Amino acid sequence: MRRTSPQHIFHKKFFSFKNFSFILASQIPTQSADCLRHRKDFHMKPNPTRSALVLIDMENGFVEPKGGHCIHYARSTIPACAQALSLARSKGIPIFFVKRIYRPDGSDVELSRYAAWKAGGRACGPASQGFNSAQAPAALRPQPGDYTIIKPRWSAFFQTELDLILRRLDIRTVILAGTTTPNCIRTSCYDAIALEYNAVVLTECCSSQTEEIQRVNLADMQRIGAILLDNQAFSAYDEFTVPDTSAAIRAEMESADIIPEPFETFGNSVGWVDRW
Repeated sequence: MRRTSPQHIFHKKFFSFKNFSFILASQIPTQSADCLRHRKDFHMKPNPTRSALVLIDMENGFVEPKGGHCIHYARSTIPACAQALSLARSKGIPIFFVKRIYRPDGSDVELSRYAAWKAGGRACGPASQGFNSAQAPAALRPQPGDYTIIKPRWSAFFQTELDLILRRLDIRTVILAGTTTPNCIRTSCYDAIALEYNAVVLTECCSSQTEEIQRVNLADMQRIGAILLDNQAFSAYDEFTVPDTSAAIRAEMESADIIPEPFETFGNSVGWVDRW
């Protein structure tokens, strides 16, 4: 009879995004679990900016030179990202650490990335450590009051709870940082705009494989409506930096008294006739 190791059971049977938090919580001593529920050193601050900072994929597998998914300029942005986190905390802006964790068998790796992921040593596995791991650099790790989101694809919004929590926190603006600019930052930016958030991209806190890729993608996001800020501009960020466009449009609608759809009567029925 084949003996099944605890590691085999964990990876094959129990590990899923649905019960991942439950498994981790079950390993936490009672005293630590109590600390998760309430910490005397954490007090939720007012957030007059109604913004949230979303830091994406700043983990060793993407940042370290030997990492299987190393992004050329990612490591150089760590100081700027750390500064942005500090600024956000000082302003009461909640922080979301959005990261990738791949199952060791590759069942949740993107089709377009699978070959590179396998050749690169199956980076960013659960509970991994070292240069090819899902661990964050020391300067970019969560603190009490921060949020962690595990995303299965490029966008921070795709099949995650990010949008749900942002709406519960009454967030209107998403501030994006991390790697890579053409993939995860850009798709998250477009999804944020599609979901009616204002989008801000911190230009010194995101990275690409080349300077040209970085420049072109930042320009594209700016053209679609994202606001680009460097860290100096972010240091002055307040509730007046990003206009509440949604509220302004709603106020204009209320004052204009324009019906939203054509409405006509056809005999005994009413409706909207397509004019094609």
